[in-house]
Amino acid sequence: MDELEVQIATSDQKREDAFAVRHEVFVEGQGVDEAIEYDAYDETATHFVAYDSDDPIGAARLREYADGVGKVERVAVRESRRRSGVGRALMERLEDYAETLGFVTLKLHSQTQAADFYRRLGYERHGGEFEEAGIPHVEMRKPLERR
Repeated sequence: MDELEVQIATSDQKREDAFAVRHEVFVEGQGVDEAIEYDAYDETATHFVAYDSDDPIGAARLREYADGVGKVERVAVRESRRRSGVGRALMERLEDYAETLGFVTLKLHSQTQAADFYRRLGYERHGGEFEEAGIPHVEMRKPLERR
């Protein structure tokens, strides 16, 4: 990697970069129906994009779920860039931003195969396994601490 940088998608182009990563990972890679991959929350959520130089390689979004609670969604890293710190960098940037918004807790629905990744970042599993988009998931939560 030349230069990993996680940015908030403040322009239409950066949002399109985030959507391109999500499309490759979820729609093409995992067979998620495009009709459910993109939803009304895309209009109001804060989107994050990880770049290697100018190449978008990861994406995530954050939205308010409840008072003081943010929900992390659509975390995706291109297959060729997995296990190289991109996901961690995305989550650290997202968590820092979530704190500036006043969130005290983050929750997410992790694909079961990714739950260990989130556990290593301090997320704890809540409840049993369930299905979303035909894929097994678990709910995970993390209290945010002012760094």
